[in-house]
Amino acid sequence: MYAEFPRDDAAALDWLTFEQSGVLTTAQATGLLTEGLVRSRVRTGRWRSVCRGVLLTGNGRLTRDQQLWVAVLVAGEGAVLAGTTAATEAGVRGLPGEPLHVLVPAARRAARTTLRRLPIDMPAVRVHRTSVLPPEHVQLGRPPRTTTARALVDAAGWARDEAYAQEVLAAGCQQRRVLPEELRTMVSALPRAPRRQLIRQTIEDLAGGAEALSEIDFVRLGRRYGLPRPDLQRRRTDAAGRTRWLDAYWPAHRLHVEIDGAHHMDVRQWAADMRRQNDVWTAGDRILRFPAWLVRARPAEVAADLRRALTAAGWRPAA
Repeated sequence: MYAEFPRDDAAALDWLTFEQSGVLTTAQATGLLTEGLVRSRVRTGRWRSVCRGVLLTGNGRLTRDQQLWVAVLVAGEGAVLAGTTAATEAGVRGLPGEPLHVLVPAARRAARTTLRRLPIDMPAVRVHRTSVLPPEHVQLGRPPRTTTARALVDAAGWARDEAYAQEVLAAGCQQRRVLPEELRTMVSALPRAPRRQLIRQTIEDLAGGAEALSEIDFVRLGRRYGLPRPDLQRRRTDAAGRTRWLDAYWPAHRLHVEIDGAHHMDVRQWAADMRRQNDVWTAGDRILRFPAWLVRARPAEVAADLRRALTAAGWRPAA
């Protein structure tokens, strides 16, 4: 917040300044003060002109909250935070902080998709347009933003490539900020969403238990090479009574697959992985381990290993 909570008898300007973290449009300021008084505050340095039409009721560097308000106000009426920016504000971690993404109704005719002439302490602002923005897709906030499901679907459509689009969707589900069912409902409401087919397939993989991009790649590898679908993120209890989660498991063949990300290279993680692997073997199950990069870069090799292990365990492919 920009300032302390105003008193009950505070002026309308104090309340608006509080609600918008000290960022106002020129129209808002002159609606509550005279034009001369607004110009005087800017000229004397009490207030700061951030960019055309947007003022800061102070003279310091912009905070993150103020940057978000500048992005929404400079984009104009009906603008809301969207994409990775809205998802970050909803608590999804690991997404880029810049540029700031803003969504405006398609009826609005802004001159550019990337706003210019912003100050040095203001990130770039990317403006997107949509013809579908019903009230249920907008979440009240300071500033307003799209819902988490809409933010992630939009972010996947605007992503630089398909791999990153899947990462964004997986992050939201893995961090329990959104359910696959919510994403499925949202993409159904956006018939013209970019990468719609990829998003729908990724949602189905997430609904099947995949929580990370490496697991999504693993599911698609099995589908591509005609392997039976495993159970994903299956819960089990080890010999010490602790709850473990199996990345992929074929219960009929007692085959367990672990997909190792970069964190598995840590010495402490490596030791924990060995103890977990020993526990699986001593319980009578087979276990295979693959680094995530190998699943993506050499799927044929991974599929061949899986096929041999499943065949050794009694699996026979359908004719």
